[in-house]
Order: sequence, then structure tokens, then C-alpha cells
Amino acid sequence: MLDVYSLSVSYGKHKALENAGVRVDRGEIVVILGANGAGKSTMLKAISGICEGKVTGTITMQGQELVGVAPNKIVEAGIALVPEGRGVFADLSVQENLRLGAYGHRARDDEEANLSRVLQLFPKLGERRRQIVRTMSGGEQQMVAIGRAMMSSPAILTLDEPSLGLSPLLCKELFQNLSVVRDAGIGILLVEQNAKQSLAIADRGYLIENGHIVHEAPAKDLMNDPAVQKAYLGGASGTPAAAPRPASPAVSTPPAAKPAGQSPADIAAAAMQKFTPRPMSQAPAAAAPPPPRPTPPQPKVAPVHPTAAPTPRVTHGSGTRSADDVLGVNLSELVARASTSSAGQVSPRDSQPTAPASFQRKYETRHTTKMPDLSDSHDRLKAALAEIEEAAARARAYRPNTKS
Repeated sequence: MLDVYSLSVSYGKHKALENAGVRVDRGEIVVILGANGAGKSTMLKAISGICEGKVTGTITMQGQELVGVAPNKIVEAGIALVPEGRGVFADLSVQENLRLGAYGHRARDDEEANLSRVLQLFPKLGERRRQIVRTMSGGEQQMVAIGRAMMSSPAILTLDEPSLGLSPLLCKELFQNLSVVRDAGIGILLVEQNAKQSLAIADRGYLIENGHIVHEAPAKDLMNDPAVQKAYLGGASGTPAAAPRPASPAVSTPPAAKPAGQSPADIAAAAMQKFTPRPMSQAPAAAAPPPPRPTPPQPKVAPVHPTAAPTPRVTHGSGTRSADDVLGVNLSELVARASTSSAGQVSPRDSQPTAPASFQRKYETRHTTKMPDLSDSHDRLKAALAEIEEAAARARAYRPNTKS
């Protein structure tokens, strides 16, 4: 149906295509594989009559020459293009975009039949007939673009990168729909970067490099071609597998030496005897109490002659009180008992002076050492009493100066 011979396209001095040729029959999917800038899109534009460069060569559709023919005449000849980027009318609804595809004379008589076929192929478009196209997702807009092209009743449908920007799930659905279109008797010329999925549904394929067609083969042969696999499919399946690494020699470990003599059962029984609990009757005897500590010798106290001393009185607060009341102890009794104790005339029970209970508790709490040496206690007590009397006299004679 579509035959292209010696097609060349140049933009000034730059040649995008040179002597390229392809062929597409009815009900056949033909894929063109090549790198970016190789001339794939230029070929589709030249076939559709919208190429801006200088086009030379031969393009025929069922024997009709199309080079130099207006684009609308090429559509009437049966070639419809789905351009890269979809090219939909974004501000129109889904139904309006589809109706515009049937504007030509070729499709007017079959408009309703074509619309029914498109909605059957893309059921989601039937659910969203009134929706504005710019509010739809990329995959849905791609459905609108393909449906609009099919509304022109094409014999050859050309698509430029239809899976661009689609998710893997939508890509799979798109290629399945293209297979359905092919089964309807429409020929498809497909330019696609997804080489694996496009070759999976294609019948034949062409390889283009730097504007030249370098290879043509059935799609299955291209799938198994190591060069195609390396360039477009991410590696060659025929690449020999890496040689297995030699296994490192196993290190032989000598078996553990078995103990000579006793059997394992005897050894285990002997080991368990060490952990046999001791019977209750054989409990160890209680440890003997430690020997009593020797009592240190008591120091000898020189005799002191008791001398009666008057009980001093001091001024405390608002009244005059005796020193015994202030200190909480009877000083005279302490002096007498100390003197009697030093002379050895009292019993051991009376060797310590008896003090009030409050003073004794304070003394036992704050002092844990032994009584100091009282050999000179009489003289020291007399000196202390004299100091107390002198302090009491000064206190009685003290008169604060209230004049400023």
C-alpha cells in the first residue's frame, strides 16, 4: 500500500534523510528503530506532507504519488498521522476532538461507524465525551489523539513516539490497542523508543542510522539480533555467560580425637557426679563465734580535792538565770562526782555523772569517744566558773546607749 523509495530530506545543507525506503502493507505493523536525531520523525512528516525541509524521492499510496501534495490531500488518500506530543485541541471536549477527525470527505459517510469503533477500542473516551481534553491525563490524551486519527478512516496509521510520557501500565495497554487496530485491517507505521514492546507486536522492522536505512528484517529476527539487542534492548542474549569461578579447595578439618579409655557414657556420668547436690544432713557446721575482744585498761585519775563553788548566775533574755539552767546540767554536782570518782570512793555504776535525759541523749548522739583525762578537772572547772561569773557581772553592768 505505502511505498517509499529513495526519500531524501534536507534542511539547507544538512541532510536529515538520504535515499531511505520503507514499505507498509494493509494489516501490518512496521516499526522504525533508531537513535535520537537519526531521521525517524522527519520520515513520518515527509510522508504526511508537513515536513518543512526539502523533500525528494518517491512516496506512493496505492500507486498515487504524494510528494508535493497538500497534507489534506494526503489524509484523503488514506494516511493519518498521530504526531509526537499528541497535538490534540486541548480546549475542546473529547467528542469535539473526535468529530474533527472525520472532517474530510473520505470519512464523512462512515463517521458514526468510525466513532463506534473508536469508543469500542477506548471505552474510557465514551465515559468522558463531555470532558475538556486539557483536564485529562497524558495517557487519556494519547487515546484521544489516536481516536481522532482513526476517525478519518485511514488505511495507514503513522504514529510518532506514542508511548512518550506514559506509565508502564498505560504503555502496555497502548500497544495492546495497536494490535487491535492492526487486526481491523489498518496498516501501522510506528516510530518508537520502546524497542522491546514495539518489536513484540510488530511484523517487520527497519534500523535507521544518520538518515540511512541500514537494515530490514522481520521483528522476531531483530529481537534476536545481538547488535540490535546491544543497541536498543539493553544487552545481547547471545552473550556467552561468564565462566564460573573455580571453587576454592575445601579445607579438610581433622576429626576431633576421641578420648581413649572410658566411653562417652562413663565420662558423662563422672562429670555429673561433680554436680550432685549435698544432702541436707551433711550441712556444714556453724562457724564458731569470734573470741571476745580484750577490755582496754582504764586510765588512772589523780585525786582532786572538792571545793564548793557558788553556782554562777547569768542574765539571759528578760531575767537572770543560773548557769545550771542555761547549760542544762548541775555544775556543782558534776564537780563533786568527778572528784569522788578520781578518789576511788564511788561504785562503777556511779563512775559517770548523771545528767538530765535530754542532755544525755544529745551527748550520746554527738559524742562517741571516751571521756577525756580529768586529772586537772578541778582547776579547769574553777577557771571556767570564774569566767562565767565575770561574764555574768559584765552582762549585769551592761547598759545600752540609747542616745544618738
